[in-house]
Order: sequence, then structure tokens, then C-alpha cells
Amino acid sequence: MEVILLFAIFFVLLVLGVPIAFCLGIASLVYLTLAGIPLTIVPQRLYAGMDTFVLLCIPGFILAGNLMNVGNITDYIIRFSNALLGHIRGGLGLANVGGSMIFGGISGTAVADTASIGAVMIPGMAKSGYDKPFAAAVTAASSTVGPIIPPSVPMIIVGSLSGISVGKMFMAGIIPGLLMGLAMMVTTYIIAVRRNYPREERASLRQILSVGRGAFWALLMTFIILYGIIGGLFTPTEASIVASLYAFIVGMFVYKGLSWNNLPKLLLDTALSASALLILVGMANLFGWILTSEQIPQMLASAIFDISRNPIIVILIINLVLLLVGGFMETIAALIILFPTLLKVAEGIGMDPIHFGIMAVLNLMIGLTTPPVGVCLFVAAGIGELPITKVVRAIWPFLICNLLVLLLVAYVPSISLWLPSLMD
Repeated sequence: MEVILLFAIFFVLLVLGVPIAFCLGIASLVYLTLAGIPLTIVPQRLYAGMDTFVLLCIPGFILAGNLMNVGNITDYIIRFSNALLGHIRGGLGLANVGGSMIFGGISGTAVADTASIGAVMIPGMAKSGYDKPFAAAVTAASSTVGPIIPPSVPMIIVGSLSGISVGKMFMAGIIPGLLMGLAMMVTTYIIAVRRNYPREERASLRQILSVGRGAFWALLMTFIILYGIIGGLFTPTEASIVASLYAFIVGMFVYKGLSWNNLPKLLLDTALSASALLILVGMANLFGWILTSEQIPQMLASAIFDISRNPIIVILIINLVLLLVGGFMETIAALIILFPTLLKVAEGIGMDPIHFGIMAVLNLMIGLTTPPVGVCLFVAAGIGELPITKVVRAIWPFLICNLLVLLLVAYVPSISLWLPSLMD
């Protein structure tokens, strides 16, 4: 009875629009009270969920992303992408995807990508003759590449939950992330040709080199993060601090978009964002502990294996579960609650943990652009001042191409595992 009430309260609060952390916390408190479990378990589980060294990456990468936005680094990334791709039909859309791929290699969060690149590209594409719903859809869809191409906040969570090397997870995301980006570029180009969207004048080699020089410091940031982790120069947590220091120096002294007056608000925004995520991690850990004590994970695993033990079928079922959950629940909460359980199922059919981790993150990233609770959809719609229904209609081609990439990643393990194997 208490378990049924736990889920009922959670889903009712979710439908009412209560923040996911409070949905998890309130439902958990009601369950604990009715079950007669001492409430001293609450601070214990909250602390246990947040007391992981690798989670220190989160405020570091959020700070780096905020410094990029304020320091004009994002603008240089967009200009460089436009110089390379703007002359192709639908070039601004292609530049939007390309900018997200580069930006994602620094910030590691999809919502930050949608907000920063969308603030520039959605109005810019609309002025250039693109349908505004299409511009918002491209922005929301391409932002999901951010947490696949390293660094990635969800992959950090996966590492903290399972003990999987975060560095190897980062490496495993490179090829799937590039495939997602390329698939969305192809989709953008096909739609642009069919709708006869405009293209920019071809940039000369001198212009490309000029813009490239401007974007050099932004591009170098991605290289420093990846090479530092792969080369063993620093851990992912240290990489987040290096990224923040680098973004501060470049934004302040190279691009000069950052000033000392910006810093107090920027640091406050970072602290609020990071603390909100960590509270979510703690609440999800409490909720997950309740599910474990009620043996819900074992029941879910048993139910999956009762249907089939064929790896192809099991992988398909896992994908459907994650896609369904990703359409309703915030990524971090979904990972904390479901990942340990589904990992055991995946290992039961011989699936590599790193391969499964990438597949799980990719599923939940697609959920960010899936109705009814796709956060990136709402952010893009807000920037474009559009009804959410128009953005939902426009995003379906991108959802389909991302689902095809998901199936490829799910059933071809080498796509995820080849680069991590080079680190052994």
C-alpha cells in the first residue's frame, strides 16, 4: 500500500508541475511516515547521495559554461561554425548543430546549450527567413549532443553510481556524439532543401582563417579538457576546475567579454544551479533507497527476464523503459533511480557497463526533447516565444534521426567501446 502511495504522490506532483526534487522528497517523506521508518534516514541518505568526490565536477563544468556565455566564447563558436557551413542550403541550421557540438564539448549540459546558443541562433535564423518553430526545434534537438560529447554531467553521475571510470565514459561518448551531430545535420539539410531555406554567401579562406583565429581559444578549451583526461594529466574533477580557470582567463583577457562586475552574479548563478542539481541527487538517492528496500529493482529485472532473455529483445525493452521515463523525469533523477537496476539486467546479458552507460545517457538525452516534460523543448519555445505545440510538431524529424542513432549505438558495441579500449 505504501509503495503504491509513493508512486501515486510522485506522479500527481509531477503532473502538477512541482520541481522533480520536491516530487521525490515529498513522496519519500509520506512513505517513510506511513511505513514507520525513523525520519533520521532522510539526512543520512541525502548525504550519502551527495558525498561522492566525482560530483565536484558538476559545479566546475557549470561554472565553465557560465563563463563561456558571459565571456563571449559562445559567440565565437557560432561565428566559426557559420563561416564553415553557412554557404550550404540551410547553413544557419547546420551552424546551429555544429555550434552545439563544439559548445557541448565544454559545458556538458543540454539546457545550458539550448539557452546560450538558442538566444543567438533562434532570433537570427528567424530574421534570415527560417520558420521559427524549425529554428527552435534544431536548437533543442542539437543541444542533446552536449552531454554525449565529453564532458558530460550525466556521465559523471553514471560514474559516481557505478564506479565506472568517468574518463572512459567521456571517451565512449565521442563517436556516438559525432554520429548524432552528423545525423541531425543531414536531417537539417534535407528539410532546408525541401523548404528552400536560404544560404549565406560562401566565406573566403581569409575570412574562415580570421574567424578561426577568433575561435581558436574556444576550440582549444575542448582539446585541453579531453587531452588532459586521456593523457592522465588530471582527473575529470580537476578538468572541470582547469576548464573554469581557462574560461575565466580567455573571457576576461582575450575576448574581454567578461568583467569583474559580472563575477558576483555569475558565481551566484553557478552556486544555485549546482546546489539544485546536488539536492536533486540527494532526493533521488533517498527515493532509490526506498525502491531498493521494497525490492522494486529485483521485481523490474525479473519482469524483463520473464519476457525474454534474448539480448536483442532485452536491449530493446531497456531502451523503451528509458525513453518512456526520459519523457517524464529529469535526467539525473532517472539515472540515480534506474541505472543501477538496469545495469544489472544489462550485465546479465553480457553487456559492457560502459556501453550500457552511453546507451542509457543517450536515451535520457532524447527524453529532453520528448513531450510532455522535455526541458529543452520548453527552453527553446520560451526563447522563440512560441507555443510548445509548434516546437513539438517541428522536432519529430530530429527525434527520428536520433532514435536511429540510438539503435545503432545500442546494437553495435564497438561504436562506444573502441576509444575507451585505447586507454587500457
